[in-house]
Amino acid sequence: MYKNILVPIAFDSDAKAEAAMAVARTLAAEDANITLLHVMEHIPGYAISYMPPDYLAQSQVAIQSELDAMAAKLGHATGLVVEGHSGRTILDWAEENGVDLIVIASHRPGMGDLLMGSTATQVVRHAKCAVHVLR
Repeated sequence: MYKNILVPIAFDSDAKAEAAMAVARTLAAEDANITLLHVMEHIPGYAISYMPPDYLAQSQVAIQSELDAMAAKLGHATGLVVEGHSGRTILDWAEENGVDLIVIASHRPGMGDLLMGSTATQVVRHAKCAVHVLR
């Protein structure tokens, strides 16, 4: 059983987030800590100028609220919103915080993933801890 579990959350599929949380709950030791992490990608300057001035702050508050609600369902969990590149930030956070398992959802790879790669692929290739991938 794992004691420090990281579950990266992308809000593109609620079913995948719920499945990842269920796996984390199953693999968690009795006194485990589970962190639900959402990485907000940086918005390019040319795009942010077309958004309301408080867009980023409002988005972060809304996402944090959603993560807190999800974490409350798990018990020993906390929600956290950070900024950065999703793959690199997940890996850095896991290493800095002594994570022993990352539970991450993935999609079926397509042509775009061959050129740019997916977040789950980057995490699987470079994580220094166990990784459980859900499809």
